[in-house]
Amino acid sequence: MTQSNTALNAEQVMLERHSVREYNRDVVIPEETLNEILTLAASAPSSWNLQQWRFLVVKEQANKDRLLPIAYGQKQVSDASVVVVVLGDLQANLTGHQIYDAAVAAGAVPQQVRDTLVGQIDGAYTSAQVARDEANKNAGLASMQLMLAAKAKGYDTVPMGGFNAEALVKELNIPDRFFPVMLVPIGEAAKPARASGRLPLSELVINESF
Repeated sequence: MTQSNTALNAEQVMLERHSVREYNRDVVIPEETLNEILTLAASAPSSWNLQQWRFLVVKEQANKDRLLPIAYGQKQVSDASVVVVVLGDLQANLTGHQIYDAAVAAGAVPQQVRDTLVGQIDGAYTSAQVARDEANKNAGLASMQLMLAAKAKGYDTVPMGGFNAEALVKELNIPDRFFPVMLVPIGEAAKPARASGRLPLSELVINESF
């Protein structure tokens, strides 16, 4: 595949991805394909490479139906093939220890660099606000990549912020370390998505300074 073809395919995926709220029920995404989508999503960038997201995957119909009242009756959580609950990690600094210890062991990072980075990370994570901001920001990056990966594999998605977070945490036994950032149903569209309007670049882009 040439570089130009790769760029064209990426452009098509981005332009053809639209939010879908009606899905064909009983469509099963093959496990191998779902894992490919999640692997691509997990390659998203993150601050300090802490990967401040987790993907809680809900596939069983009975469990998807449990999400219906939590999502205020929005049927896509029941009808889609899979619902991915994207979680933010409030203690991602602990992952930093794991990542940079492994890097030292592999000879990729000197011990001094590891100690400096881990010290910076632990210092930043003494602030609860920083921890939450980092979780939201980086889980958002992974969520977008999840939706693009699904579209590249032929499936549609919709990002959902309309749900009862407290009820979701209780229903799915989500530990205190994590909080739900958004729900992302993935499945086969029952009808084509409607493209939404976009503001012109003249309203979106500020050159150099306000």
